[in-house]
Amino acid sequence: MDATAFEDLGLIEPLTAAVRAEGYERPTPIQARAIPHVLAGKDLLGLAQTGTGKTAAFALPILQRLHASGVKPEGRRPIRVLILTPTRELASQIGDAFKTYGRNLRYRHAVIFGGVGHEPQRQALRSGNLDILVATPGRLLDLAGERILDLSKLDVFVLDEADRMLDMGFIHDVKRVIALLPRRRQTLFFSATMPPEAQRLADVLLHEPETVAVTPPASTVDRIDQSVYFVDKSEKRTLLEDVLYDNEEMRRVLVFTRTKHGANRVAEHLTKRGEHAAAIHGNKSQNARERALAHFKSGEIRILVATDIAARGIDIDDVTHVINFDLPEVPEQYVHRIGRTARAGASGTAISFCDAEERDLLVQIERTIRKPVPRAQGHAVPRWADEPSRGGAPAAPRDG
Repeated sequence: MDATAFEDLGLIEPLTAAVRAEGYERPTPIQARAIPHVLAGKDLLGLAQTGTGKTAAFALPILQRLHASGVKPEGRRPIRVLILTPTRELASQIGDAFKTYGRNLRYRHAVIFGGVGHEPQRQALRSGNLDILVATPGRLLDLAGERILDLSKLDVFVLDEADRMLDMGFIHDVKRVIALLPRRRQTLFFSATMPPEAQRLADVLLHEPETVAVTPPASTVDRIDQSVYFVDKSEKRTLLEDVLYDNEEMRRVLVFTRTKHGANRVAEHLTKRGEHAAAIHGNKSQNARERALAHFKSGEIRILVATDIAARGIDIDDVTHVINFDLPEVPEQYVHRIGRTARAGASGTAISFCDAEERDLLVQIERTIRKPVPRAQGHAVPRWADEPSRGGAPAAPRDG
């Protein structure tokens, strides 16, 4: 049973006071389940999406463990905590969280990432009065190469957004960072999904871990107008054009593809057809992703094509439509995708394309959300859609 108050988790008053000051009354499921394990010094495998409160799930108990260890927040001391995260946006958010929750404890943290000058970050590391370091892999390794970074006394290592880290090609950098760490440490491994490469990394990093898994609640889909088109795979791009064409209601559209190459192809196709579109995924540079996201927010482009992992961290309240160009292979990801619309009390629409090979994925999605996705009307349905799928999906109605 999850705790009903932060006090129930065994957190000390300076931390619960900071939480209350932020207006939080009850811990989220990931916080309620993870915090006791982290306080107990256990390694942790946390499976949770962005937006579930996972940063507080590790920040709060880490601050308490520093306090309990007798480390004084003054004088020269070694770095005791390292949080490794894939992007500077996430690094900044985590740094802000430690500042917020640790306001009554005075432990010092620094955030280092690429794309800005080295010198202020060098000075922060040379000062010798840091307890917590939040970093992206590349810049951390740059500064480690200058021999101004000592992680030999590290107590806690957090690998955040592990699947996204690997999708962005950071596996070798992550392994180089791990080689800098002492063997005796507590390791917290957070990931939204566990592809084989992430599982292999977790197996190496974690020692007898506790596992905490939190999936998005299916009830979040109830406010969203959903529909599915049955379509031959070769016709998906044409269908996307038709759905988008001359539709003024589609002011800001997020399109999901399964692969990075697919995102590129869809964005390029739409651009050639005169649409304002851009793609974001792990192979794009940090600056390219930020630029595309800024243009999407400002309305300079109305269509952003993204993979699941790259879309994490997108926090925009007025996405009018989500289009699943490819159905996700993990059914819970469907809930997370379409939850990008209908935010802040607004209405939202989610449209999915389902080809013959994806019919069983649709069945799994419908089981997860506990209701059928309505079939789009006014669209010619392929003949294969009349046949029941292996998973028992209801046949689609024929058009006309």
